[in-house]
Amino acid sequence: MSTPMGSGYRPGRTLPFRVELVRQMRRRRTVLAFGFLLLLPWILVLAFAADGAGGSGGGGEGPGGPGVADLATAGAVNFAVFCMYVSSGFLLVVVVALFCGDTVSSEASWSSLRYLLAAPVPRTRLLRQKLLVGLALSAAAVTALPLMALAAGALVYGPHPLSLPAGGPELTAAESLSRLGVIVLYAMASLLLVAGTAFALTVATDSPLGAVGGAVALIITSNILEAVDALGAIREFLPAYWMSAWTDVLRPEIPVDGMIKGAAVSFSYAVILTAWAFRHFRTKDVLS
Repeated sequence: MSTPMGSGYRPGRTLPFRVELVRQMRRRRTVLAFGFLLLLPWILVLAFAADGAGGSGGGGEGPGGPGVADLATAGAVNFAVFCMYVSSGFLLVVVVALFCGDTVSSEASWSSLRYLLAAPVPRTRLLRQKLLVGLALSAAAVTALPLMALAAGALVYGPHPLSLPAGGPELTAAESLSRLGVIVLYAMASLLLVAGTAFALTVATDSPLGAVGGAVALIITSNILEAVDALGAIREFLPAYWMSAWTDVLRPEIPVDGMIKGAAVSFSYAVILTAWAFRHFRTKDVLS
């Protein structure tokens, strides 16, 4: 006696990671997002060339301040750091929200979600594959920007080691690249909160714009609330409070407390929101 799904049905073989990854990479929003990230360093090179001064002239003291812009053209690593500085607070937030928020909700908006589940792809596996692909694309995006910035900076400004805004000992090429690597890794960690928020919203709504916009709005609101001194220590638990903690890497001696706290807060939010998304989707009525 045969079963409706057939004797050869294996839940673990449905919706392979490679198939979903290729499918998402072929989407126009993925091509446009990566295209803009790879183009941004060259746009900034042209902007500095048009300025003619080789820097923004912002001055400033200490890491993370205007000094990051002043040293942007000091070499390849400084230029890559500057690209992360101007993009980590908003552009990368939007890109990660796009990759993790425009997943399940887009299938629902196309009325194809119920057909995926009827394949049949187990709900938990569907969500897991969607989340893994979204995180993979997000990590690739966060990595692609500084890599292209390094290439552009080396070609235009020279492969010089990192110059610290606060001064200090001259760094070797290996030390400079290791510090840039820490910046990229921390950016990924801090953006887990955005990924978790967007993923929870993509499960909760059939609107991709609502999922992506909701995650971005959360960070914008958090940035506004950071300015309210009356909140005191409560601000440390705001989603975006620690997102710029990577600027500590630009000090002669790197304090790690801020980055540890920031990574812990981001990871905690991400785990809670992702767990809710899986629980909610298991019992959700899929009508589209």
